Amino acid sequence: MIKVKEVRVISSEGEQLGVLDTREAIRKAEELGLDLVEVAPTAKPPVCRIMDFGKYKYELAKKTHESKKNQTVIVVKEIKLRPRTDDHDVAFKVNNIKRFLEDGNKVKVSVMFRGREMAHTSMGRAVLDRIVAEVQNEAIIEQPPRMEGKNMMLLLGPKATKP
Repeated sequence: MIKVKEVRVISSEGEQLGVLDTREAIRKAEELGLDLVEVAPTAKPPVCRIMDFGKYKYELAKKTHESKKNQTVIVVKEIKLRPRTDDHDVAFKVNNIKRFLEDGNKVKVSVMFRGREMAHTSMGRAVLDRIVAEVQNEAIIEQPPRMEGKNMMLLLGPKATKP
């Protein structure tokens, strides 16, 4: 013999219909052309709601889509240099950095050292200091220059945007 489970039923308007047998609750939902959805399975007795489940899922997806629309994604762009990079090339890279910062992205500037260049890290520091001096109006230094292995890194972020 099948034991009939009782559930607390809430109508589509939010009114409590009381505690009903599961079969009775399903029958009421079908009469209205809606679904019986279990809302709180751990409650005693479990709580079910009569609703249009397809419409509910659609509205939920629409809400998540709306919340994602207002998010801003910050991307970290990377600029790689060498300690002996020419002045014109550095100026070209600085223009790219400014463009990235205007778009609201962060910029990671790294100077790569190879072989004997490791003995002259001051040259790489000078390149980074020059870049910082040229973009100081558009950027804030989020992470000052520091060595990571054979690379010297600097992280720049855009200044606060105007409302």
